Parts: sequence; structure tokens; C-alpha cells
Amino acid sequence: MPDFRERLKDKKRIVIKIGSSSLQHKETGDLDYTKLDVLVRELCDLRNQGKDVVLVTSGAIAVGKKAVAIHPGKEDNPIAVKQAYAAVGQARLMMTYQKIFAEYNQVAAQILMTKNTIIDNLNRFNAQNTFAELFKLGVIPIVNENDTVATYEIEIGDNDTLSAIVASLVKADLLILLSDIDGLYTDDPRHNPNAKYIEVVEELTQELMEMGKASTGSESGTGGMNTKLQAARIAGSTGVDMVIANSKDIKIIHRILDGKNIGTLFLAKPDSQFDLPLYVQQMHGH
Repeated sequence: MPDFRERLKDKKRIVIKIGSSSLQHKETGDLDYTKLDVLVRELCDLRNQGKDVVLVTSGAIAVGKKAVAIHPGKEDNPIAVKQAYAAVGQARLMMTYQKIFAEYNQVAAQILMTKNTIIDNLNRFNAQNTFAELFKLGVIPIVNENDTVATYEIEIGDNDTLSAIVASLVKADLLILLSDIDGLYTDDPRHNPNAKYIEVVEELTQELMEMGKASTGSESGTGGMNTKLQAARIAGSTGVDMVIANSKDIKIIHRILDGKNIGTLFLAKPDSQFDLPLYVQQMHGH
């Protein structure tokens, strides 16, 4: 069997996605600074090796919610409330990231996207140029969905999909999805003790895609296995390998890039027929 893992050592442009449940303390919902610190250190270290790095992060709404005292009672406009949380939380989250990145002498930038960033040709072209320029400057872009303006019609809906879109947009070599599971199983291991772990997926079959629909994950996250398989489809079709791994230990990032057998590796199968803007346009929210 060819050593697919060995190839991960040579990846030069890496997109890493971390879910909100991975960044918060379960008990309080507050940010887990220890984890954030390790995450930033790992990213800076990749950058120091001369690799281009992008972080796709969740957590703005959760952080905003904690910052603003919530008054019990009926929410008149739940979308507006969510967007207000996002507006407060996005600034706080970025401030926290900026502080920690600065400790490691690294400059970070913020990029907020909606579906329109991808669907509109000019927007997409400008976004690509911005990323390219940031890479040239050695900056680490931090990407999130623009929850302050995104409503159902223009939202991408979850950061698994967003990270795959970003990976495709910047022509990354590798996408790493960090979440609360070890990788892909034949069934949900939390409910089925006989679920088998899958190390490498060479081809995304219809059967695999169906499997994902049956399981969804944590409370604070929006994506279950389904969104991760959708992400694998976008990434794989546009030539990006992808790994799903457990965020319990953030240091897993450099071990994946050392070619260790960690997480489920999805091998890219570039598809010249795959049209990213069209695919994104046809997606509906979640």
C-alpha cells in the first residue's frame, strides 16, 4: 500500500479548521485559553517552517453570548440577536487571537466571508488576491463566516464547508478539520460499539455520503459528520487532501504533518467538472 501519510510532510499550504466546541470549556462556555495558546503556537511553528497557513475558526456567536448578559424572555428577532452576538463576539475573538499571535511574533489578519464572496466572480477574484498577498507578507489569515450580515440566503452555514471552500479558493495542499471525534467511522461510535474506524478514504462513495447524514454532533457546533463529508467532497474535487482528527490534543497538528497515522485521511480526486461557485450557489444554508 502506498504511504499516503508520508506525502503529508511535503504539504506547503495548509488550512486548519477548529470548531467552537473545541475552543470552549464545556462547563461554562468560556474560551479555553490553554487550547487557544497551543493552537496558535502550532500554527506559528508551521509558518516558521515556511508553510502558508490559514485558520478557519468558529466561536464568534458563542463568545458574544458570554460577553453580553442575556435577558430571559422572548427574543423578538432571533436572527438579529444572533447577529448582534456575532458582532460583539467576532471582535473579542479576534482580539484574543491577535494577542496570542503577537506573543509568538506573528501577524494575523481577519477575513470574513459569505456565500457571495464565492459566487460573485469579482468578489472571488479579490478574495484570492487578498489571500495571495497575505501569504506573501507571511501573515496568517483567520477566516470566519460573516455572521453579522449573513442571513439564511447568503450564509454558508457551517465552518466545515467554509474551510473546504477556503482551501479550494487558496489552492491549499491540505485541509485539517479538528473536531470532537477521532475521524470517520462506519457508524456513530458513541451509539454503536461495533462502529469501525476508517483510516484512509480513497474514494468518496455515495454510501459514505449517506452514512454522514445519519449522524450529527455537539451542542455548540453546527456540523456533524455530514458537513465534514461535504467538506471532503469540495476539497477532494478541487485537489485538496483532507484529514479529520480529534481536537482533544491540539498538538495533533504537527503529528499529522509529520506523517503519523492520525485521523482519517481523505485523498483528493480532482474533478475537472466540479464548479465551486455553482456548488456554493446551490447549497442552502445548512
